[in-house]
Amino acid sequence: MSPVARTHRPSQRPPSARPLTAAALGLAAALALTACSTGQESASGAGSGSVAPVSGKISITYLQKQGDQEYFVGEAAGAKAKAAELGVDLRVVDLGSDANKTVGEVQSAVAQKSNGLIVVVPDPAVGPQVVQLAKDAGVALLTSDDQVCATGPDPATCAKADLVPRVGFSGAQMGAEVGKRAAEEFTKAGWNPADTRTVSAWQQDVTVCGDRVKAAKDAFAATVPGVRNIDVATDNTPTGAQDKVAATLTANPGVKHWVVWGCNDENVQGGVTALQNAGVSPADIDGVGLGAYLACKDWGSGKPSGMKAALFINGKDVGALAVQTLYDRLKTGKAMPAEAFAPTKMVDAASWQSLGVPCS
Repeated sequence: MSPVARTHRPSQRPPSARPLTAAALGLAAALALTACSTGQESASGAGSGSVAPVSGKISITYLQKQGDQEYFVGEAAGAKAKAAELGVDLRVVDLGSDANKTVGEVQSAVAQKSNGLIVVVPDPAVGPQVVQLAKDAGVALLTSDDQVCATGPDPATCAKADLVPRVGFSGAQMGAEVGKRAAEEFTKAGWNPADTRTVSAWQQDVTVCGDRVKAAKDAFAATVPGVRNIDVATDNTPTGAQDKVAATLTANPGVKHWVVWGCNDENVQGGVTALQNAGVSPADIDGVGLGAYLACKDWGSGKPSGMKAALFINGKDVGALAVQTLYDRLKTGKAMPAEAFAPTKMVDAASWQSLGVPCS
């Protein structure tokens, strides 16, 4: 999501991420101009359709951005558990926020004879280069969480046939659940649309974030029309969201009630914190997170919080599903679906523990 999210989780590229080298950008641009249409997995390129089944032990490398964050730690754990169950030799690599490191680690995985790669890229601009390296080496390629385009740097403008097969969560479905729950909380509170604002906070160059936020807006408006929305551009971190929402609050005096959603828990927690620090009562804040990994900490503190609910996305489910999907491709030649989604569930202060949300 996000994820998954300090991340998403599955959708954060912090400002500390180093820019791509000129060479990497040049190669990515050249690939975008010259690559043939790759299609989804069964059409080769984007999903390694030309890769032959493996008869012996399968080796997979899982390259994750921000691997020290809770969602991705869970994702790695789920991947390792599934790999042990299937007898797969799995290597997990933390790319941090370094897009340049992605290329080097893909080359390293190829040199170490990995049969398949699962990647969560820190920056989608490096996607065409990753696809080409995997294709040239005859290595199966799957993405998790965020989308990657085989023919260009921006998945949002990519033809569907050129998106690499992906395992993760449905941005539209998740966003709709968030917007629906936010509307329920608004209705329960009995607020007036005229003195309420919705805040949509997300990193606006991340495709999956845009999908989530748009769906949340639409679902909320379908039930609660007439509430003005404010889009807030963030870096998908709690502090980044907090700073931007604080500025938004200053620019909108007279608003009594605030509804907050975003790409991930980080955006919502940052927004809720900014509002509460400015003296807005938790009772006047309707925050609905996406992830639940930060929301649960607010609930566990026992203190009043504007975080009213959160959609729980479990990184373990994504990691396990990704390994299983790539294993099936490598072992039996089964085509990978264009997208495969892990389950989600809405939780709140009363239900998160009984529904199994891990919180550390």
